[in-house]
Amino acid sequence: MTGKQFWIDPYQTRLATTVARVDGEHVWLQHTIFYAFSGGQESDAGSIGGWPVLQAATQGLDIVYTLPAGHRLQAGDAVLVEIDWPRRYRLMRLHFAAELTLETICRDFAGVEKIGAHIAADKARIDFALPEPITPHLPAITAKVQGLIDADSAIISAFADEAAQRRYWEVPGYCRVPCGGTHLARTGEVGRIALKRKNIGKGKERVEITLLEDMSC
Repeated sequence: MTGKQFWIDPYQTRLATTVARVDGEHVWLQHTIFYAFSGGQESDAGSIGGWPVLQAATQGLDIVYTLPAGHRLQAGDAVLVEIDWPRRYRLMRLHFAAELTLETICRDFAGVEKIGAHIAADKARIDFALPEPITPHLPAITAKVQGLIDADSAIISAFADEAAQRRYWEVPGYCRVPCGGTHLARTGEVGRIALKRKNIGKGKERVEITLLEDMSC
């Protein structure tokens, strides 16, 4: 089982590890900082042993990486894993902005149902089943979410069940939410956000989240 260092330290950008297994273009590592697409959050970008990662995918409790044909890595090789930090940090910030937006909307609209989500490096989106347009409510929702961000609260990220690798994030005094993504240390790192409604069909509402500030950690 791949040791997931990105849960221990989501701010780590380089990791020396060992190749656990190779099957053609597919490579498994003993430990990794390279997040694979899960829960709507896109994969990291980066390299393993100097080879660009073409795809990262979960495989049970493991992660399998697809490298270019002819990569020449073998089981037992020592490799350096490197990720694109600006991309990872934007994903972390947009992920948590989306989490706070989702929590706020679920609290404000009785019976609302999340029907989809996606977190990319340029924006995040959450899709809801709602019978009415959410547009008139967006200013109030934005203000509430921005208030949670500006409070600069600590974010706890931990295992709910380590054996099953089920995790959660928690803002003490506000909420605890099951989630296996990479999380910020504090809400204030998100910065200023904007919310926008997009029509995706009758009875469906999409809320898009973008960052208004470039921030470095």
